[in-house]
Amino acid sequence: MRDFRSVAGRGPFIFIAAALTLSSALIGNSQAGAAESVFDELRFGATTSIGDGSNQEDGVFPSVTVFFDPLGAGSANGLAEKILRPRIHAGASVATSSSGASEIYAGLSWDADITERFFIELGTGATVHDGDLDDDGSDGPKLGCRLLFREYAAAGYRFDDHWNLSATVEHASNANLCDGPNDGLTRAGLMLGYTF
Repeated sequence: MRDFRSVAGRGPFIFIAAALTLSSALIGNSQAGAAESVFDELRFGATTSIGDGSNQEDGVFPSVTVFFDPLGAGSANGLAEKILRPRIHAGASVATSSSGASEIYAGLSWDADITERFFIELGTGATVHDGDLDDDGSDGPKLGCRLLFREYAAAGYRFDDHWNLSATVEHASNANLCDGPNDGLTRAGLMLGYTF
């Protein structure tokens, strides 16, 4: 079995190629029949660590997130209905250095329009990572366990009915529920989105 980190050097290029291929296929499918699309939105971009000291990760983290809307969040009216009808998201980010952690994550997302073009978004869920669990003397955060809580916030701008750009801040940690360290992962970046 290959070590996930052994691919880290090639990961960004493979990841970006896969994200572009996936986005082209999904956009093509949306043009053929948007009503039949399983996906609500696709976002891809990159983040970088904003942690300090032992929490600092080197490199950038190419990321892709897919949003689904099985609960009808897009047609929710009023605050209570919006809270009860979140979108579901799933995604991944790939480390480009040995001190970083690659992640696969999923959770729930809520967004609110500030104006017709500007929006904010909050999300919560869980992530599985390949980072260091215990302090072994190497660089990078020590995370205590493989499964972490993950939350994020984003502020974005819609260029039209399909394309948007958002600035994101995300954090993942074990909330001190695991034995061992809890340095956490804290990152910020930009994501380009396409809504189907």
